[in-house]
Amino acid sequence: MPGFDLIIYDCDGVLVDSEIIAAEVESKLLTEAGFPISALEMAERFAGLTWKDILFEVERESSIPFSATLLDASEKLLDERLATEVLAIDGAIEAIGRIPGPRCICSNSEIKRLKTMLARTGIDRLFGEQVYSAREVGEGRTKPAPDVFLYGARQFNVSPANVLVIEDSVHGIHAAAAAGMRVVGFTGGAHSYPGHADRLTEAGAETVVRRMAELPATVEALAGWSELL
Repeated sequence: MPGFDLIIYDCDGVLVDSEIIAAEVESKLLTEAGFPISALEMAERFAGLTWKDILFEVERESSIPFSATLLDASEKLLDERLATEVLAIDGAIEAIGRIPGPRCICSNSEIKRLKTMLARTGIDRLFGEQVYSAREVGEGRTKPAPDVFLYGARQFNVSPANVLVIEDSVHGIHAAAAAGMRVVGFTGGAHSYPGHADRLTEAGAETVVRRMAELPATVEALAGWSELL
């Protein structure tokens, strides 16, 4: 029977339009700490990374030491804004409902934040308990490590080779490729930037979709192609 054994969705920037909110919060904090950066540049350079990993990257680049309070400040501010502002990606609920077969979410965000965002947007009813945080599985390694994707495949007892991942970040694309999974890039979030699609393709995405409405046909086409191989 044609089709993938499992479709794995990233959450931030794929299902919920949260990356732009994170970029706004984090760029403000970094600028105040002495590293001027815009929200757009944050999205372009660091989308898909945890705030902790972003701070490590910026520290290496700038030699500016950041205090632990900066880590806590971002998490608090971001949780407050996401709880009241985050919206579903336009057309996500309808598109996911049209794609048959097993599905799950694999994200770098912590599980509490994921559940808050999914409940607020109504996407939770599409996934039930099949929501996994990279921070809370295995050794807690986040993307670009492949761990959370491999964990998701194990929960459904399927081969990574017949799993399709939907991702909006270069780091997520790299993680999916490292897991041996096929991957589609997505650039429909408010954080998308010029050249976004090209960067996802260069990272290993088979194709890139700009709108969720395009996703069901894209998944069907890729599944049909795999049947001919």
